[in-house]
Amino acid sequence: MIILTISRNTKLEFSVLPSTAEYALRAVLHLAARGEDGPVRVGDIAEAVGVPRNYLSKIFHELARSGVLQSTRGQHGGFQLAVPPDHLSLADVVERFTTVGGTRTCLLGGGMCDDHAPCVAHARWKALSTDLAEFFAHTTVADLLRDPTRPASAA
Repeated sequence: MIILTISRNTKLEFSVLPSTAEYALRAVLHLAARGEDGPVRVGDIAEAVGVPRNYLSKIFHELARSGVLQSTRGQHGGFQLAVPPDHLSLADVVERFTTVGGTRTCLLGGGMCDDHAPCVAHARWKALSTDLAEFFAHTTVADLLRDPTRPASAA
């Protein structure tokens, strides 16, 4: 969540990712941090990352359809990464749930914001959202797990 204080009485709050994309990313990071211990049940992951089980189950089925996760049925079934963490970009994880960069909606809530009909924040937001898209495209799950500044509880 990003909070911008415009004046003493006015604050603008927004998240970089919608909650579904954030949950997907948190759960995939958790799976990657576990290593290759085999499939993990959705309920165990949901509890570990603080996401409702049924909601995470739907997210995981979508990630399996997109090739990010692999699903195994049966008593010892569950989900595991289908792609090694060092080949899995953050964009690969969240793109089924949101667009990061590329087509931008207006930061100030004015619908589509572009160079031909810019809002007052457009020029600065365009540069920031382009950088954000680059971050998601070029940062892998493994990169985040290797980050020495990452708190141990983040995985």
